Amino acid sequence: QVQLVESGGGLVQAGGSLRLSCAASGRTFGSSAMGWFRQAPGKEYDFVAAITRSSGATYYSDSVKGRFTISRDNAKNTVYLQMNSLKPEDTAVYYCAAKISAYLNTYYRRRDEYDYWGQGTQVTVSS
Repeated sequence: QVQLVESGGGLVQAGGSLRLSCAASGRTFGSSAMGWFRQAPGKEYDFVAAITRSSGATYYSDSVKGRFTISRDNAKNTVYLQMNSLKPEDTAVYYCAAKISAYLNTYYRRRDEYDYWGQGTQVTVSS
């Protein structure tokens, strides 16, 4: 069983930055690929970013590429999402997700590929 707890969300003006954290419990973090998704009001879940278990590779949606950075610290069982140059359209609830027993150098972009999810953290970007 893995528990994921996100933090770091909040209200920020357009152009500002936030850093989201996702702390994982359990012993499987090091063998898990991680991802971030978001859901805006009335919309479907959107993929945001993913990172392999080895941190060897990252992948971003086109809408956040160049502005967001995903990283992980396996010693702290934590994955991060650094969000810069935020836009009002980035407003959403952000969720981290874990894919356990992942292949070493593989990242995952589909919701159904992930095994565990956090409760979400709200990010609101004002114009």
